Amino acid sequence: MWTSFKRISRSGFVGFWRNAYVSVAAIFVMTITLFVVGSVILLGQLLDASLAQIQKKVDINVYTVTTATEGAVLKLKSSLESLPDVSEVAYTSREDALTDFRNRHKNDELTIQALEELGENPLGASLSIRAKETSQYESIAAFLEAQRAAEDPEQPLIDRVNFNQNKAAIDKLTAIMGAVERSTYIAMLVLIAATVLITFNTIRLAIYTTREEISVMRLVGAGNMYIRGPFMLQGVMYGLIAGVVTLLILYPIVLWLGPATETFFEVNLFNYYVNEFGHLFFVLVGTGAGLGIISSVLAVARYLRV
Repeated sequence: MWTSFKRISRSGFVGFWRNAYVSVAAIFVMTITLFVVGSVILLGQLLDASLAQIQKKVDINVYTVTTATEGAVLKLKSSLESLPDVSEVAYTSREDALTDFRNRHKNDELTIQALEELGENPLGASLSIRAKETSQYESIAAFLEAQRAAEDPEQPLIDRVNFNQNKAAIDKLTAIMGAVERSTYIAMLVLIAATVLITFNTIRLAIYTTREEISVMRLVGAGNMYIRGPFMLQGVMYGLIAGVVTLLILYPIVLWLGPATETFFEVNLFNYYVNEFGHLFFVLVGTGAGLGIISSVLAVARYLRV
């Protein structure tokens, strides 16, 4: 078996170098595909970081009436925290709301003067609600509307909810994230199909150029695996080389982009590349080898019937 393996390997390497130009073309196309796969992985990290940042800024604010007791507001807070879609609920008392308002308008003398003339705190307590996913704000808003509808008209609690003002931004964010993910996966699938097709035709050409040698092998009684093996090995070699080349191309790119992505997205792509190199190597090189073996098996099954 070891002797047969060495012969198959030697024949595969000879075939690879004999068809060097078409081999390079197959590797080039496969490298582009794997580069897109790697870019999707890195882009996913940036999208996740961006989504996490935006989710921290997007929330639903519930403003209570000025007559609401602290106990009633905290009870509503507990009800919201028990919802599976809720990530966090922050409570702001009337006194804290007034302090924040004064700090925001400390340079606006007219507003401060008007506040002093009122002689009392015109602000009610509020709750700031953050969902686990942007798509879950709708259900939280529905829960708040149900709570508001069930209130005693004589003792109201909720004054207003700002979900409708934030709904457009939330829906737009969710749509953008979904569109980016769909477009990247579609592009990746198209390139994978193109890679399989080109590698398929490369193996087909290799079979055609060695047709006389294959005929001689058949005459002397060579086994099926000995004839097919070198072509399958070539397909794997295309993928392995393309995977390594892709990693080499990505290295200077992430090294250059790392500081910028850390500034804008709080994620350093270079650090991610280094820390997750084993995962990236397995995905890219494994995907390349998988595409190569699939393409070669299809080509051998179609054009090399022994």
